[in-house]
Formats: sequence, structure tokens, C-alpha cells
Amino acid sequence: MNQESFISEKVKNALEALYGASAVNLPVQIQATRKEFEGDVTVVTFPYLKTSHKAPEATGQEIGEWLKNNVEEIETYNVVKGFLNVKLSPSYWREVFGGIAADSDFGQAAPTGKTIMVEFSSPNTNKPLHLGHVRNNLLGASVARLLAANGHNVIKANLVNDRGIHICKSMIAWKKAFNGQTPETSGRKGDHLVGDCYVKFNDLYKAEVKEIMETEGISEEEAGKKAPILKEAQQMLVKWEQGDPETIALWKTMNGWVYDGFDKTYDSLGITFDRIYHESETYLLGKSLVQKGLDMGVFYRQENGSVWCDLTSDGLDQKLLLRSDGTSVYMTQDLGTAEKRFEEYSLDEMIYVVGNEQNYHFQVLKLILKKLGFEWSDAIYHLSYGMVELPEGKMKSREGTVVDADDLIEKMIDTAGETSRELGKLDGMGQEEQEELFRILGLGALKYFIIKVDPKKTMLFDPKESIDFNGNTGPFVQYTHARIKSILRKAAEAGCTPSLGHDVQILPKEIEILKLLNSFPAKIIEAGNAHSPALVANYAYELAKEFNQYYHDVTIMKEEDSSVRNMRLLLISVIARVLVKAMGILGITLPERM
Repeated sequence: MNQESFISEKVKNALEALYGASAVNLPVQIQATRKEFEGDVTVVTFPYLKTSHKAPEATGQEIGEWLKNNVEEIETYNVVKGFLNVKLSPSYWREVFGGIAADSDFGQAAPTGKTIMVEFSSPNTNKPLHLGHVRNNLLGASVARLLAANGHNVIKANLVNDRGIHICKSMIAWKKAFNGQTPETSGRKGDHLVGDCYVKFNDLYKAEVKEIMETEGISEEEAGKKAPILKEAQQMLVKWEQGDPETIALWKTMNGWVYDGFDKTYDSLGITFDRIYHESETYLLGKSLVQKGLDMGVFYRQENGSVWCDLTSDGLDQKLLLRSDGTSVYMTQDLGTAEKRFEEYSLDEMIYVVGNEQNYHFQVLKLILKKLGFEWSDAIYHLSYGMVELPEGKMKSREGTVVDADDLIEKMIDTAGETSRELGKLDGMGQEEQEELFRILGLGALKYFIIKVDPKKTMLFDPKESIDFNGNTGPFVQYTHARIKSILRKAAEAGCTPSLGHDVQILPKEIEILKLLNSFPAKIIEAGNAHSPALVANYAYELAKEFNQYYHDVTIMKEEDSSVRNMRLLLISVIARVLVKAMGILGITLPERM
């Protein structure tokens, strides 16, 4: 129980004793005491004035005096206007300290019985993963771990967009310009090779559009519709949905190249999934729902054969669900996939981790599912996050100007190595250990820099800033942990055992650290409710910062009083354990030594 919950419970006891049973149900408003006032917890007295029939200050004095006289863990109190500031005794904090130290699952909530699916990654099979995908994957995986820490049963899902006009464009370009190349013959990672095909299609398309514009003297938009290569891609999509053997064979081959490439990138990032769906398997489910909507009169068919849902009465527009040639759109397969998931897992919540450019899409998805009679549509939540931008601006896949995920990972690891060598943090390490450290630091820097930003915000990615060993960075927290482990190793070598003596004095600075440690479970709950692992990242930074200030201000191994020394060793060991738990939610490994 954290200090706020403890005081809240005792205030209810005070209200009943002072003002009768009718006061028990009055709200208890608790907050951390502001730094300019003395106290650990502040109680707002204004809700009790009608019951106490006294002024705010007098009511606060009355409640504070009862608490001091009846709760041994309360040391002192003071009242500032209508705010009662309560200071807890060292004995209370010693008990809190012992409880945290003894709880190996500190920060892990009890099982809730709630099942939540988190869909993230959801790549297209026409290009390799890039920096934008990195944020999506890291955010999605962190949210999944965060919800698991809140006691929920979490299913990590990936919906691979393995069909559609985008992959047909890559396939057409491969046939026209790549002379039968494979990952083996080209020396290119499979997803990179297919990505090259996608970029090449765009080049060929632009060339055709330019020629048509010059020849026929028409606009770029009109010329684009006439481009033969685009028509070929559209025709290929129709063939694919009709099951044309040659088209399907090439599709399977090129997608296989991409999957092999994706798996290597996922492995580098530490990303895994419990369930992988493929659009090629779910779009037909969506088509069946389109027919259901037509039968219900929820959808309508235009003269050209396309199927739509009219949402204008809901303040939205008309939404295409099936093209005139019978092929499906993204919305079609999302409808089918949603129904399949809720049938398979009886989900309590379905979270889609998708960029904010798709806000409207998910607004429409929920509304259409509701119109189809699915009450569970209310359990759908779109975790909308901002884009990742670079100093030079936005990335564009078609033009091949994206930051490739594999290149980024390699660069982060190389930069971690350069920085570590410059700072002289490799003493006594062999080559293999150094390389593993560079990997841990590079990936830790990348993950932390991306996750520490509120998901809703657009972020500017700066690799050099992220690898800094000072400030709010992954390497700063990693180095803090390594420093603590170094102290604990020296303590073990000296025969010192971390422990909490009954009569050892706890310093005010140590109480401040205990307050922060004790707030960790509440922070996990807060972050889970907000679907924001950024709150956990910044908590870890604050805890690391508090340790470093503490280490600067007090002696640990040189402390002459063995009981004080052992208490401090126990305190820093708890700090290390909580840092591991917090950073583990972010998918970040903390090194044992640096």
C-alpha cells in the first residue's frame, strides 16, 4: 500500500470518529505534499466543511490532531489554509522499505482475468521496416508488457498486410526490371529487395506519366490514370483475388523473401508475437460481413457494383467497402479480422497501435461494426501515436527516402561502441563482451529515446542525442544500474550482506527515495490506464537520477557503522531491481557492468 492509500484509509477512520458514520462516504482527496511545505501527503479538507461545521483550517487541525493521536505511523502535521499536510514517521518508512525489499514481484499487479489483444507492427510486404515501424513496434511491445504488469492476460498480435495493390506494384516492377533476381543472387536482404522493387515501380510510373503528359498534353492527374503500368498492377490484383496460379506463385515467393527479412529485424529489436494474422486470410471474412451489411440494409451497392456505407447522418462521409471490380479495401479486412479476434479470444479490449494519420479509419471501423450489431465494438481502442520525423523532414517510402530499421540498428550499435571507447568504459572487457555491451547500449538508447516521448506526440529522432550517457537517456539509466551492481559486487567480496536493521536510522534523503520506490506500482497502473510506457521510462530516469545524487551525498562501502552500510546496500539493491523491472517493460536490458 502506498502512502496516499494508507493516509486515505486513516482519514476515513478519522472522519467516522469525528463526524459520525455519515462522513465515511465523503470523498478523500489525497495528493503528494508540495516541496515548499513539510509533509509526505496532503489531504484536501474542503469536502468535509458541511459535516464539520468549521472553517477549512479548523477542520484540518481537528483531523490532523486525531491522526497524530491515533495513528502511530504519523509523526507530525501542519495545516496551510484548507490543506492538511501529514508527515509519516521513520518507522512507517522502515516498514515500507522492508515490504518492498521482501517482495520479489514488486510492481507486478495481481491477475485481473481481463484479456487484451494489442495489435502492432502490421507491416506491408512491399518494403522493409523503417524508423516509423520501429516506433510502432517498440511502442506496441512496451504497451503489451505494461498491460501484463497490470495483471492482464495480453495477446500480442500482428496483422501482415500481405495483399493489395502495393504488393502488386512490387511484383510488376520485379517482372519488368529485376531479371529474376533473388535475395541470394543479389546479396540483398529479402525485404530490402522487394522494397527496391516498390521504389522502382514508382520510377517507372513517373516516367510513363511524364511521357503521356508530353504526348497528349493532359494534366498529371489524368495522365496518372492512363499509365499502363498502374493498370497492370490493378489487373494483377484482380487476378490474385481470382486465384490465378502464376500470380499466386510469384506472390508467395516474394512475400517469403520479405518474411525472412522481417524476422531478422524483429529478432534484432527483441520483438515477438503471440498471434500473426495475414490480410490474405482475413479479407474474405470481411467480404462476408459486407454481404451481411447489404442484407441488413446497412450498406448499399452503387450502379458500378461498388459497395458503400453511408455515414453522413453520423457526421462522417460515405465509406467504400468493396471496389467495383469486387476487390476489397483495408476497411473490408479490418472488419473481418475484428470479428475473428473477438470470436477466438472473447476479448475485453482490442488495442490497435497505429499512427495518428489513421484516426478517421478507426472512428469509421468502430461505427460500422456497431451498425452491424457487434456490441463489442465499444471495446476497440485506437492507440494513436505521432509520427517520427528527422531533421530533414518526413520520410517517403515510394521515393526510398526512409531510414531503414536495419541500418538504424547497426548505426546505433556502432555509435554506442564509439561513445563507450571515448569515455573509457571498457576496462577489463574482452572483445566478445564489448560487442555484447555495444548491442545492449545501442538498442537501449534507441528504445528509450523513442518510448520516453508521449505516444500522442510527433517526435524528432536524433541518434547522437539518444546515446548520451548523461541526461534523460537509456545509457544513463543503464550506466546507473551497472554502477549499483559494481558496488554490490565489491560488498559481496568484502563479506557485506545487504540488510535492514531494526534500529538503524533512515536519513531524509533515503525516505525521499523510498517514497519514489513506493510509488512504482501506482505508476505502473497510471501508465497502463493511459496506455503510455513513456510514464514508466521517465519514472526510471527519475529513480536513476535520485540514486546518483544519493551516491554523491552519502558513503556506502566506506560507512563505518555496519548496520547503516548494510541498510544502504539493501536500498541500492532495491533501486537496481526496480530499474530492471521498469526498463524491462520498455524491452531494455540493463548491463551488469560497464
